[in-house]
Amino acid sequence: MLYFDDIPDDYRSVVGSWQLNASNIVAFAETWDPRPVHIDAAVAERSPFGTLIASSAHLFAIVTLLFARHDDGIQVLAMLGKDKLRLPSPARAGTTLTYETRCIGKRVSASRPDAGIVALADTVTDNDGNVVLTQEVTLMVSRRT
Repeated sequence: MLYFDDIPDDYRSVVGSWQLNASNIVAFAETWDPRPVHIDAAVAERSPFGTLIASSAHLFAIVTLLFARHDDGIQVLAMLGKDKLRLPSPARAGTTLTYETRCIGKRVSASRPDAGIVALADTVTDNDGNVVLTQEVTLMVSRRT
């Protein structure tokens, strides 16, 4: 369990991995983003991607879940923002995604002395090393009492 005071300026961590397969792409997309490239294998094969790809909303959900399950257990009070979100390569069915994060800044909250503000730079890559998502996330994190 990491509180604000425990996070070093050079904090880095592999948050987790996720096996992205056709069935979980389709299951998510049928409810949240039912575009053919996410739910129809035949259409996806004829697309520039050549296979089913995960929607951006699916990637956000995966990152959120992996962060919540992360062994470090950062004591997040609130997410304050996501910035510089990029999706440079598609997340294809049949790949394993790996989510890494690093601290790019931190400060004690001006309005809440029991909290700190931590900025993280996140990168998600596939098993071929292609970057499928980058973002900067600003979090309010509990301080040790």
